[in-house]
This record gives sequence, C-alpha cells and structure tokens, in this order.
Amino acid sequence: MQILKRIFNFYINSSIHVAFAATALTWVTYLQLDFAYNKDLLCFVFFATITGYNFVKYFGLAKFHHRSLAVWLRVVQIFSLLAFLAMGYFAFYLDIVTLIIIGALGLITFFYAIPIMIPQNFLMDSHKNLRQIGGLKVYVIAMVWAFTSVFLPVINNKMSLNADVVIMVIQRFYFVLVLMLPFEIRDLIYDSLKLATIPQKIGIKKTKIIGVLLLMLFVLLDYFKDELTDKILFSTITIALITLVLLLFSNKNQAKYYSAFWVESLPIVWLIILLLLG
Repeated sequence: MQILKRIFNFYINSSIHVAFAATALTWVTYLQLDFAYNKDLLCFVFFATITGYNFVKYFGLAKFHHRSLAVWLRVVQIFSLLAFLAMGYFAFYLDIVTLIIIGALGLITFFYAIPIMIPQNFLMDSHKNLRQIGGLKVYVIAMVWAFTSVFLPVINNKMSLNADVVIMVIQRFYFVLVLMLPFEIRDLIYDSLKLATIPQKIGIKKTKIIGVLLLMLFVLLDYFKDELTDKILFSTITIALITLVLLLFSNKNQAKYYSAFWVESLPIVWLIILLLLG
C-alpha cells in the first residue's frame, strides 16, 4: 500500500497528471473540430507540460538546494530531463508556424518562473517574476492553456482562424480559469496576501459566484458558433455541471488531492464524454 501511495504521489508531483489533463484538453479540440488524430502534437503537449510545470514548480528548490537535493527531487529532475528530450523529438514533426507559437508560449512559461527586471511599482511581492505579480497568475495559466489546447491544433492543421476558433479560445480560457479557482481557494492559507489572488480580493463566496457566471458564459458561447452539433453542446453542458459541483464544494480545508487530482481530472472527463458520444 505504501508503494502505491508513493507511485501516486510521484504521478501528481511530477506533473504527469496535469500533463494528461493538458493533452486531453487539446484532444477535445481535435474532436470538436473533427480533425484527424495527431499523435505528434498530443505527445508534444504531454511532454511539454511536464517540462514546463516542473520547471516552474521546482526551479527555486533546485536553485537553492542543488548540493543537497532530496532523492525525490533528483528523480523529478531526471524525469523532467527525459520529458524535455521527448518534447524535442516530437517538435521535429510539427509545422513551423506551430513551433513559432510554441516558442512564444515557452517564453511566457520561462518568465513565469525566472526573475526578470520589472519596474517595482508593478510588483506586489519581492520576487521579480510573472508568477508573483499580484493577481496575474491565474490569467497567465488560463491563457497558456487556451492557446495551447486550441491554437496549436488549429495552426498545425493549417486551418484558418475563424469565429468558431476564437469562441473556442474564449471558452477554454473561461473553463481553465474556473478550474484554477478551487486551487486559489485551497491556497488561501498558504499564499502571501501580496499575491492578490481572486479569493483574497473578494472572498470565497464571491469567487464561487464568479466561477458560476464564467461557466454560464462557457456554455452560452456554444450558441454563437456557426457549426454546433448536439454532441458538442451536450458535452459542454455536462462538463460545466460537473465543474460547477467541484467548484461549489471547494474550500480552504479541502482534501489533499481534491484540486490536484479531482479538479485537474476535469479535462480528462470532458475528453471521455466526447469519446463515449462518438
């Protein structure tokens, strides 16, 4: 039992689960736009997510404890290096324009973790990176996920950026933003007040109200698409309702893996719904 627990902890802490979520969200786009399955892009997103998330999460730890890294962190570092190499391999099979977009998203991820020179009046904390600018965190994450999961498949398939694609990006941004709210609520007892997270600024109740409104917009935007099938609409409504339940039950003292596993699983659930609907 202890071994299974360690394996599960590694699965979560090494960002494998979040990588499956990001890959699933990208696959959702393929199904919504009726694209042919593209193994290379999906594998790239999977390994890029592991590389990016582990870089953001563990850069500071590795920087200040390089000589005395815990065994688990060393394992994560080696695993992340292998993921980086795999990411590079699958990048060779992607379209050049796709790689340019990936490069831009990679820069955002880099500056999200690495201290940069930002005017002090824009900062709400002593750390000079995008992650520490008050109130910016969730919007950066939502934007990167939206662009990755929608624009990359569209551009790699050489499809024009029509109104439906723009609506999908907005929907995806709202969806990921709502997914972040249980994490923000959970971290209330840990985050510095200077981070100015949404729950810190307006409280848990109003944060959930905003989440509900965003989910309503997430569903309503489907009706503005030029091409909308019953399958797509049903999957959108279903995943919105499941997300709503998890959002409403989130609190500061939530179970250890409530957000890190169950909330993070919602893109995977969305993919499964669409696959079951055929």
